[in-house]
Amino acid sequence: MKQKVVVIGAGIIGTSVAYFLSKKNVNIVLVDAKDIASGTSGACDKAIMLQSKKWGPALELAIQSATLYKDLEQELQQDLEYRQGGGLILIDNEQDLKVLQQTVEKQNSIGLNVKILTGDEVRKKNPYLSEKIIAASWCEEDAEINPMLTAFAFAKAAHKNKAILRLNCEVLDLVTENNRILGVQTTHGKIYADSVVICSGVWTNQILKTVQLEVPIIPRKGIILVTEKLPKIIDCNILSGSYIVSKLQKEQNSIPYGIGLAISQTKSGTLLIGGSREFVGFDESIKTKIIRDIAKQAIHAFPCLDNIHLIRSFAGFRPYTPDNMPILGEIPSVQGLYIAAGHEGDGVALAPITGKLMSELITNQKIEFDLSPFSIERFLESTIS
Repeated sequence: MKQKVVVIGAGIIGTSVAYFLSKKNVNIVLVDAKDIASGTSGACDKAIMLQSKKWGPALELAIQSATLYKDLEQELQQDLEYRQGGGLILIDNEQDLKVLQQTVEKQNSIGLNVKILTGDEVRKKNPYLSEKIIAASWCEEDAEINPMLTAFAFAKAAHKNKAILRLNCEVLDLVTENNRILGVQTTHGKIYADSVVICSGVWTNQILKTVQLEVPIIPRKGIILVTEKLPKIIDCNILSGSYIVSKLQKEQNSIPYGIGLAISQTKSGTLLIGGSREFVGFDESIKTKIIRDIAKQAIHAFPCLDNIHLIRSFAGFRPYTPDNMPILGEIPSVQGLYIAAGHEGDGVALAPITGKLMSELITNQKIEFDLSPFSIERFLESTIS
């Protein structure tokens, strides 16, 4: 009899897990309280940045994921707006430059091709950049993709492989017996399964609490501004040094609202300009000051944007963990219960490799990657009761 797996969450992580599982002769049910990419995956930018990843296992995971992305459009037979156009991290002061130089040295030591460009060299790549930019790191392997198209493509491919999609179907409870998962209770009845994978991002604890568990995943709100359609200004993903600092900081004191620049241009010509990082629960409101501060960051790097029009802004919630790494693997206290969540702002970049590794783990195949640094056990003593 085929193994049956319920995947909870139809964002880019959940749909990836469902797709890779569907290739392994497993019966899949993908469940979401709303729709595909209706949460975090529908409220983020499109960067597959390698050089922005935390040094160590997270970067190694991202490198493997980037390799999978290169063939994903062909594999899924869908236009995902994938483009390997490289990426820049902009520096406007000597202190950040010293930190960046140390980071680049480490990245190169494991085979990631990153180099430091002078301000003049950066402006040769993009003449619209400000004279205030004194240097930047450049990585040719950085890329971009449309996360919503990717999530829908994963779901479509999984469905083609006989996966069942249960959308607008909320999981109310995890069904267990003798510390073994039996399935899920939903608003449309019970779904029995041999295994359940929680890919619910910032909503993970709402599901885990039904079995008296908790993980340190909390929402970290980010704001993105969208401009009018413009001629080609940016042809790669661009971050500022302050964006990386705000990503790694645990408190908001050093950079108010966690403001830093992340900017890219969509296929249609609009600019996506982020961002901010706030721990404010699920408050979706957008402060005018944050919009202004993000816009100032953009103009600081690209003076030509001073008079362009913003057409809208939106908020999304990144699933933050204290060590900036996702939680991947089986939950020891409940046999057959797995988690793939807590990717924070790296969900887009890590989606393919997360799906591949989780599918191998759940089907008891050999995994050629050490998942122990991402295990829930690193938080067990302090977070699970």
